Amino acid sequence: MASDSPESLMTLCTDYCLRNLEGTLCYLLDNETLRLHPDIFLPSEICDKLVNEYVELVKTDSIFEPHESFFTLFSDPRSTRLARIHLREQIVQDQDLEAIRKQDLVELYLTNCEKLTAKSLQTLVSFSHTLISLSLFGCCNIFYEEENPGGCEDDCLVNPTRQVLVKDFTFEGFSRLRFLNLGRLIEGVNVETLLRPLASLAALDLSGIQLNDVGFLTQWKDSLVSLVLYNMDLSEEHIQVIAQLCKLRHLDISRDHLSSYYKFKLTRRVLNLFVENLANLTSLDISGHTMLENCTIPSMEEKMGQTSIEPAKSSIAPFRGLKRPLQFLGLFETSLCRLTHIPAYKVSGDKNEEQVLNAIEAYTEHRPEITSRAINLLFDIARIERCSQLLRALQLVITALKCHKDDKNIQVTGSAALFYLTNSEYRMEQSVKLRRQVIQVVLNGMESYQEVTVQRNCCLTLCNFSIPDELEFQYRRVNELLLNILNQSRQDESIQRIAVHLCNALVCQVDNDHKEAVGKMGFVMTMLKLIQKKLADKTCDQVMEFSWSALWNITDETPDNCEMFLNYSGMKLFLECLKEFPEKQELHRNMLGLLGNVAEVKELRPQLMTSQFISVFSNLLESKADGIEVSYNACGVLSHIMFDGPEAWGICEPHREEVVKRMWAAIQSWDINSRRNINYRSFEPILRLLPQGISPVSQHWATWALYNLVSVYPDKYCPLLIKEGGIPLLKDMIRMASARQETKEMARKVIEHCSNFKEENMDTSR
Repeated sequence: MASDSPESLMTLCTDYCLRNLEGTLCYLLDNETLRLHPDIFLPSEICDKLVNEYVELVKTDSIFEPHESFFTLFSDPRSTRLARIHLREQIVQDQDLEAIRKQDLVELYLTNCEKLTAKSLQTLVSFSHTLISLSLFGCCNIFYEEENPGGCEDDCLVNPTRQVLVKDFTFEGFSRLRFLNLGRLIEGVNVETLLRPLASLAALDLSGIQLNDVGFLTQWKDSLVSLVLYNMDLSEEHIQVIAQLCKLRHLDISRDHLSSYYKFKLTRRVLNLFVENLANLTSLDISGHTMLENCTIPSMEEKMGQTSIEPAKSSIAPFRGLKRPLQFLGLFETSLCRLTHIPAYKVSGDKNEEQVLNAIEAYTEHRPEITSRAINLLFDIARIERCSQLLRALQLVITALKCHKDDKNIQVTGSAALFYLTNSEYRMEQSVKLRRQVIQVVLNGMESYQEVTVQRNCCLTLCNFSIPDELEFQYRRVNELLLNILNQSRQDESIQRIAVHLCNALVCQVDNDHKEAVGKMGFVMTMLKLIQKKLADKTCDQVMEFSWSALWNITDETPDNCEMFLNYSGMKLFLECLKEFPEKQELHRNMLGLLGNVAEVKELRPQLMTSQFISVFSNLLESKADGIEVSYNACGVLSHIMFDGPEAWGICEPHREEVVKRMWAAIQSWDINSRRNINYRSFEPILRLLPQGISPVSQHWATWALYNLVSVYPDKYCPLLIKEGGIPLLKDMIRMASARQETKEMARKVIEHCSNFKEENMDTSR
């Protein structure tokens, strides 16, 4: 099982400080600018953590509020020290890098920071004397600067700002730079000129850049140990240059096989050339390549013996020349991954679960187009087979969904995979912490995408959790997202059904504060709108029944929500549903259960006191729908109304005595051993009907309800009745002259049941 150990103290403190900057590290200057308290000094271990975690929170936590002046907290190296920071996407702008330009950065990763312009190139120069690792992956505007060709304010109206490519920037002065990622660099920048000043480059990533001549790479043939040329259209000249880089330990010439512009075909001769010339190679990625000629050994020989990673037995003929197995071999979306003997400890491919997980792990950060296809393969594995590396699979999918929150393909495939990876078959293997991480990324997906497939996948995945318990830590957020789905003008029927089911489950068995909060979000109005729409369509389906059930749950002991139901014409819809769907028993039960909650609120009962409503409730006393449930709930509504006394009976028809007579007849017709489709969290609304002489029939209904529940479900309801002080109230009622004899007899039986239960469950151990 995955570890449920708590986060480190460092992580917890960092998270708390970032969420409470004003109350911990900072104060507000002029009510808008964050300033560090003057007596604080933070070393790089803490500052790096604060910055990197801040970026993560902004990206993945919708509740977290970013601060415009956050990066200015790290402007003075006398009080804060930064060394290694990773910044991503729209979070970072030119002024943020400018704010930290005095820091002695050793490692700076800028990933897909599209808001950075050429101003940030000048800021990079500030770090040139200390920087060892730099990534500008996907920073597509960092070589552009703004130019106003008109030169005056009036011209700006005619000639808006143009983006002009900066061509004179180089890495001159970056004497310590060893690791550089220029992936997805824009066209027009002269890479050779840009890199020439770097004396001893050790790792270079030129992913997605098309270069006809890479001869300049040979200037680092004695230092370059890692070269990534993903999606570069290679040629024979490229291969000859690569073969000269004799110190290479990692070579990636993989490609996205769906890229139409790619012409190069990998041959047996090329692989032989790499094996012969790159003796230090431990990692090679040739994923996505089409093999122009056969690189494999004969089929009969290939299938002989046990699976081996020894180069001498390799099914890929050129790799028999390796001195030792590779640490990693990328073969994703190639035919080679399906061979038996592959000389590598770790292989990415599509043959089995291990290869697919390796692919997701290797390509998530910078290659979402590949990752989404790998996750789709994992989805098929989880759906059809049993996933043997569940925890690893879950963590990898969670990471991919977090990393590519705005990538539709990953959100679709990832949310689908999560549905199968979190089902009941795997639950015992998952920790609370891990399942919470799943919930977080699912809610992120729901927030970011209104697209039908993502919404459906996310809602279905939430159904795999214990509701409301496992969702309580995100209770408000999940309710807001579901209500947003249900309030959309165009709704997918299946999503609507799942969302209503989730809403219903979320307001069942939660405390009243939760219910009141959700009611204020518009829950009651949303459910009534759904009911109104179904009525207009003359359809009584699961959405209709779940909506009434949700209203029943959310109005339980919450007067404000009951009042909302009445104010939003709930009674009108009740009558219309009763008329339109006279045979729908479960619907009737849900509606009457809800009205029972409304009737428990003394201030609202006068709104139920109309001839029309009382006649309907009276007629439902004789209903046999859903066992006794409809009749029982109708009698409960009338019992609370009767409890207000004869003077509150403000109608001429039907007569109060006539309704009382029908209530007695209904109660006497019920089987005391009836199993119930009901769930009481408290007996308080029932118990308040006992100590009174105004309405003996209400008293009798309440006593019957208690007798039925403690008889049929003693383990659940005997302790609840004892805890809530029901026994003394029953004893007092037995002594009341106004109580009916049959009611007293029933009360004695309730007391006897609870007494027997207590004796049977006494602790006799010494």
